[in-house]
Amino acid sequence: MGNDFRILKTTKTKLGNEIQLIGNNSSNTNKISLVIGVFHGDEPQGKFLIEEYLKKCGMLHTSKSPIARKGLLFIPCLNPDGMQLGQRTNANGVDLNRNFPTKNWGKNQGDNATCNDSNSAYYGGTSGGSEIETQFLIDTINEFKPDKILTLHAPYKVVNYDGPAQEWAEQISKIINYPVEASIGYPTPGSFGTYAGVEKQIQTITLELDEEIPVEQLVQPAFEIFDKLL
Repeated sequence: MGNDFRILKTTKTKLGNEIQLIGNNSSNTNKISLVIGVFHGDEPQGKFLIEEYLKKCGMLHTSKSPIARKGLLFIPCLNPDGMQLGQRTNANGVDLNRNFPTKNWGKNQGDNATCNDSNSAYYGGTSGGSEIETQFLIDTINEFKPDKILTLHAPYKVVNYDGPAQEWAEQISKIINYPVEASIGYPTPGSFGTYAGVEKQIQTITLELDEEIPVEQLVQPAFEIFDKLL
């Protein structure tokens, strides 16, 4: 069973939804990559693309997937409560991408980075790492120690990178034809990119997808990007 893809760990959210980590825990692989969908509940594209990829590879239906010996992990939907509610934040009104325990957590640095206003869509929570969803991802990183992390967002059509990920970002850019950006264009205190990429020096990509086209049109480039992680 060491090479089988399966649900490796789960947790329950405030509303009782389940967050799943899917992959394998084989010790035979040297490199681990983690792909994450739906940080924000109103950006559902990542969940669809990951689940379609898992179906293609047979991970959800069989333990005989040809890529099962590779260190590829997926969290299809990090924020199922937000997705259920149709909102950016989780059920506590916290923007998960402002809730990581970074050195700059909670610092107000503009309209898109208002972390101490619970009425803001960018509210960072009562403390860094306060949310169930955030802690699940932190625990996953500590346990599996990924070398690369890809998060799927919308709608800016850019390949944003943090940490030592510029070369990887340029490879993704060639596949999806989005520009590479070292900054998303506004401050993001408590962001996952700062936590994993800048402070932990893990290659971290925030892939901002086009939300104006049917998500089915993103399947081919997304699958090619995922394949490159194998």
